[in-house]
Amino acid sequence: MSKTCQERPDIVLIGAGVMSASFAALIRSLDPSLTISVFETLDACAKESSEAWNNAGTGHAAYCELNYTTKRKDGSIDIAKALDVNTEFDLSRQLWSHLVETGWIEKPDAFIRNCPHMSFVRGEENVAFLRARYDAMVSHHCFDSMSYTEDPALIAEWAPLMMARRNPSEKVAATRVTEGTDVDFGSLTRVLFSRLSQENGVELHYRHKVTALDRQRDGRWQVSVRDGETGGVKTVSAGFVFVGAGGAALDLLKRAHVPEAHGYAGFPVSGLFLHADTLDLCQRHTAKVYGKAAVGSPPMSVPHLDTRVIGGRPYLLFGPYAGFTTKFLKSGSWMDLPRSITKDNAKAMLDVAMDNHDLVRYLIGQVLQRPSSRFAALKDFYPSAREQDWKVAVAGQRVQIIKREKGRGTLKFGTEVLATEDHSLAAVLGASPGASIAASVALQVVQKNFAHRLPEWQERLQTIIPSFGVDLREDEALCRSIRAHTASVLGI
Repeated sequence: MSKTCQERPDIVLIGAGVMSASFAALIRSLDPSLTISVFETLDACAKESSEAWNNAGTGHAAYCELNYTTKRKDGSIDIAKALDVNTEFDLSRQLWSHLVETGWIEKPDAFIRNCPHMSFVRGEENVAFLRARYDAMVSHHCFDSMSYTEDPALIAEWAPLMMARRNPSEKVAATRVTEGTDVDFGSLTRVLFSRLSQENGVELHYRHKVTALDRQRDGRWQVSVRDGETGGVKTVSAGFVFVGAGGAALDLLKRAHVPEAHGYAGFPVSGLFLHADTLDLCQRHTAKVYGKAAVGSPPMSVPHLDTRVIGGRPYLLFGPYAGFTTKFLKSGSWMDLPRSITKDNAKAMLDVAMDNHDLVRYLIGQVLQRPSSRFAALKDFYPSAREQDWKVAVAGQRVQIIKREKGRGTLKFGTEVLATEDHSLAAVLGASPGASIAASVALQVVQKNFAHRLPEWQERLQTIIPSFGVDLREDEALCRSIRAHTASVLGI
């Protein structure tokens, strides 16, 4: 970590998570001469939502997440969102593969591994939905490797723990894609910042909290930073600011008086997981299996039983169990939400409270849920589970976006990039699919805010992201070629 600060860096990154790491890796790959200063409040990178224990690590590709495919009024299934997420994850795979090939990442198995992705449902209505979803998805080249079954014996081969001691009369169905992944985004972030710290012109400042952002007359940003060790405040002048600070992003945008953030608010959601590290269990369940979310629950609360490899050892995780919190970060303050309410966003927040009674009741129920109720939810997935094998882990905070649409506040589930009109500042807001589409976010920031340099970067961009300028949803041949290449490079 640098002890001094560049006075006029080309770029300031606020937050040392996977979003900032991905943007820095991309922009430095495009122009190694750009100077960068990174400011992180905590004492190391990847300690909030990027940390492996704070996210699902699924490598969201929409293979198993049922909330990305919705039923239309006519009963057909809309797979548009699934296709968006699926091909956005392709961008991440391409960026990571380029970083492996150029030596930025030495061992891809330190952060990414193959792990089948499954969807699992129970009951006639849900089975009919999954069957219709499969029919809609498997006809597209992005999903044509998906398998479907209603045969309990075959599901037992795919996920033995989930079928042991299950009622044989229960109607069940599952889909499976063998080329899914498990991603340790904390490990990836640490690898990227380790490499960035060795680059000339890149400074990492931990325990440095950005306290103010003020636009200067020359179009640059004056960034005020408090040193957590000395208590002193220093300022730097940045040509471009990237806010990858997770739940702290909205507060920083408000402090910067960015008009594009007018009316925005945040809705924080906390989470818990159950986890097991018994080797026998971990060896008998090697998949990420997603079910259907409870009525009124947020998409990030879709129940799933996941294989995870964290710190080189296997775990099983089940959850998440959602809850309401007033913190915007795991390390944040209980006053984060109250302090975020202003005349500018109060009505939007009230609209969301009035329009989402089911969600509010669900979150209150989750907060009041007893350990026995949590374990009962696990047994729906894994009937022979033993309570003594499982412990509770606290997941990271998620801050969902509230914004005005058609005159009313609307709660948005997803990830959004906000940029100023003069292209001097960009911020990442929202939650899932989040880290999985970090390369897509980085590319959006480059395209929106460095458009004047795109002509000179065109060839370089196509080297880093071979599908740049091409829609993989439409170009089947390129899609298959890129997936084969990235799978080979990443060892998945």
